[in-house]
Amino acid sequence: MTTELRRLRNYIGGEFKDAADGRTTEVVNPATGEVYATAPLSGQADVDAAMAAAAAAFPAWRDTTPSERQKALLKIADAIEARADELVAAESENTGKPLGLTASEELPPMVDQIRFFAGAARLLEGRSAGEYMDGMTSIVRREPVGVCAQVAPWNYPMMMAVWKFAPAIAAGNTVVLKPSDTTPASTILLAEIIDSVLPKGVFNVICGDRETGKAMVEHATPAMASITGSVRAGMQVAESASKDVKRVHLELGGKAPVVVFEDADLAKAVEDISVAGFFNAGQDCTAATRVLVHESIHDEFVTALAKAAADTKTGQPDDEDVLFGPLNNPNQLKQVAGFIERLPAHAKVEAGGHQVGDKGYFYAPTVVSGLKQDDEIIQNEVFGPVITVQSFTDEAQALAYANDVEYALASSVWTKDHGRAMRMSKNLDFGCVWINTHIPLVAEMPHGGYKKSGYGKDLSAYGFEDYTRIKHVMTSLDG
Repeated sequence: MTTELRRLRNYIGGEFKDAADGRTTEVVNPATGEVYATAPLSGQADVDAAMAAAAAAFPAWRDTTPSERQKALLKIADAIEARADELVAAESENTGKPLGLTASEELPPMVDQIRFFAGAARLLEGRSAGEYMDGMTSIVRREPVGVCAQVAPWNYPMMMAVWKFAPAIAAGNTVVLKPSDTTPASTILLAEIIDSVLPKGVFNVICGDRETGKAMVEHATPAMASITGSVRAGMQVAESASKDVKRVHLELGGKAPVVVFEDADLAKAVEDISVAGFFNAGQDCTAATRVLVHESIHDEFVTALAKAAADTKTGQPDDEDVLFGPLNNPNQLKQVAGFIERLPAHAKVEAGGHQVGDKGYFYAPTVVSGLKQDDEIIQNEVFGPVITVQSFTDEAQALAYANDVEYALASSVWTKDHGRAMRMSKNLDFGCVWINTHIPLVAEMPHGGYKKSGYGKDLSAYGFEDYTRIKHVMTSLDG
């Protein structure tokens, strides 16, 4: 007996449609390794149609009042809350994530973030008017940029979709959003929910692969391209967008240093770091994956972290005892396993280091010690449930090791010494520094990095402003 595959469709101009040429891709549940749906493999005709719909909807949406945009976003947040169970189920099938943790750790922040941007819509203002030249008054207007081409990743499909569309729509833009080809289901469900709220063409979703995203970024219509993804993908987007000088917003990879000093609360540090490193199978650009520990507590820390890893469980989405599910796809499983297989002789696998089970793409929570600063696994993003541990002798060396990577997204410092914490937070070259914690995010605070982690901010008023442009208007007082 064969089960009929679910058929996902693009959402363009308020209508659900197949790809114009009928091409599809298979969508796999990473917890089982089995195909459960097909999605459109959108081509140039689909990109053209979505961009045309967004461009047609833009003038009217741009001219709505902030209060109207706020009401629409609040309705979307309410509708998402009302259909939370459906969204959690779709996201779990998309990603293999635990159902309970998806419901408790992802849905509430998503709804809160939409409501934050609903409020931000009514704070879109320029500076006060003033006379900076005799007989002239100047004002500054903040305006939407236009159509936004947005590409979301597969690690948090629903939440990253929200991070993309909510500020853009709140600011008066229209959107063409592409989910990852491996995780389109929850984004299509979001489109179904949003369909009853927004005017046709304001929000569009097209499914597809890397070539689809490339066609979106290179299209003449969008004024802005935004991507959350790998450094390689971000560089390609920046290069493509440069051909017609599009504005670009990039949130890329990470290699977060976690600096643990000798006076830290060791038990709390181990517990929190293990969760922040293994949550979502380490598939998080802010994950606590690169731990630097003072030499005086290094061995004790490694022993405790290895035990925490051994006590951490991965498994099927309906198992309430698991912290994380599978890696997203076979290529990601191969990448993570490859880092462990290529470890230098001086490295030691303290826990894990192997695939789990023969169904799906599960990998054991892994701890690796004995590493040197120039080792591949220290310098490159693993994006899996792997935590590395190095030792340092003093604050200067800890800082040097922490900053000595090409990424600059997130970091954390663990110490009871306030002065040390302030010095480290000042000198760490990362867009976020947590102190005695790692990974909490709030809608009010910006998220984004430097160097090869990209530029632009998600969340917060800063992220909202990224979706606006500034115009100077000067008027003569003589009439």
